[in-house]
Amino acid sequence: MDIKNIFQKAFTLRSTDELIATSKKTELKKTLNVFDLIVIGIGAVVGTGIFTIIGTAITGNAESAGAGPAIVISMVLAAIACVFSALCYSEIAAMIPVAGSAYTYTYATMGEFMAWMVGWILMLEYAIGNITVANAWTGYFIHLLKGFKQYLPDFIINFPLWLRYDYTTVKAICDTNGWDIHDKIPYLFGQIPIVVSIPAAAIVLLLTILLVRGIKESTRFASIMVGVNMFMILSFIVVGAFYVKPDNWHPFFPADPSGIVMGAFLIFFAYIGFDAISTTAEETENPQRDLPVAILGTLVICTILYVCVALVLTGIVPVSKINTMAPIAHAMSYIGKDWFSGLISVGALCALTTVLLVYQLGTTRILYAISRDRFLPKSWRLIHKKYKTPHVMTWISGLIVIVCGLFMDLKISAELCNFGTFTSFIIICIAVLILRKTEPNRPRPFKVPFCPWFPIAGILICSFLMFVTLHTIKTSSRYFLLWLIVGFLIYALYGYRQKRLEEKHRVATKVELRKR
Repeated sequence: MDIKNIFQKAFTLRSTDELIATSKKTELKKTLNVFDLIVIGIGAVVGTGIFTIIGTAITGNAESAGAGPAIVISMVLAAIACVFSALCYSEIAAMIPVAGSAYTYTYATMGEFMAWMVGWILMLEYAIGNITVANAWTGYFIHLLKGFKQYLPDFIINFPLWLRYDYTTVKAICDTNGWDIHDKIPYLFGQIPIVVSIPAAAIVLLLTILLVRGIKESTRFASIMVGVNMFMILSFIVVGAFYVKPDNWHPFFPADPSGIVMGAFLIFFAYIGFDAISTTAEETENPQRDLPVAILGTLVICTILYVCVALVLTGIVPVSKINTMAPIAHAMSYIGKDWFSGLISVGALCALTTVLLVYQLGTTRILYAISRDRFLPKSWRLIHKKYKTPHVMTWISGLIVIVCGLFMDLKISAELCNFGTFTSFIIICIAVLILRKTEPNRPRPFKVPFCPWFPIAGILICSFLMFVTLHTIKTSSRYFLLWLIVGFLIYALYGYRQKRLEEKHRVATKVELRKR
């Protein structure tokens, strides 16, 4: 086959009508309403930003400066960038209510190869992001256990480090305390460290079982978790407001202004919730109406909560004393409210449990769409006969998170997730511009105002935040490039061939039908 033909095949589009027709034949059960979608969005966005990343965004780390009290500006900047992307998500999700999110929208606008690469990047965004959240869940779980030290035996409260953290975290703890890591971790054959985060693996396993049981059951569980989470966050804001010291907000701006940009970049880690909402399009009762309402509603609610929590947190605790592992719970301990700190840990566990559930849901629905297009083995997209869920895909994604969590560096996994989020947001804005040109007359239940300026603004802001940080976090940048190369090789060596075999099979089937 000549290069020209390969190029043409690789950039073949799937028509919007074909995508919608495929979604109407879906085996997935349509059970979600607008309330369920908002629960999914808030569950992903609020829990991630407030309980996992806000501390690091404020204080900074070895590679980048922190935003300090100006984290509020970082959040507003992230929200402004998200407004344009959220509007684009709303238009295209209502226009093409098909599972797969940015992967599916790219297939309709940029072709087969770009769709695969975007799907591959979404796997980075969801699966790798889930590793970060799972290990953050472990941190809060251990914090909660310590609150019961008067009632529980020591071997439960202080179980071995190698059974609660990943290798990188254990090494950092040993370095900080001057311990010999070989005394804290068992080694296989004297060379291979054995490290298993039992709490993280257990919660991922339980949520995988829940997702196999059904999406409506999963969203009911998420509703309870989000309810507890929202109560705890609002309680923190109300109670903490009485202990705010305005002096802690001075100086408001960090010495290094890049800290504000890095803060916005890190907060973006949370806004994967928009994409998660759109992945459930085929399981939504009225996607054309409910998807835009849920996406924009999630943005407004979560941004308000973010800003209020950031103001209270930096007003209570000086920036230099903010705990990056459990910032909200530590803030309550800092003002002598240890009992409230324990409650915050419960809220954090509920929040992070919901995030894990939503990320796992998004992973499986995107993989389902990719497998349905023959980029992945056919057996992966099998639907459970009783529960009507992609059970094989759900188990695969759960096991990936558990296994990768054994050796992934948490900081790097969070940054890699951010690169995936930025890329998908940029792609969505581009897709809207393309569809406005190629299909101007197609019905749009929701339209981005001031097009093309709003989508262009989304592209420019996301690109700016992404490329500025590329120079700062060099390790993650190299891993992101490596991830893209691996994705290209999978497509070249497997995906492209599978698509051509599918085409031959389709043609042969049509010929056979004509003969009959």
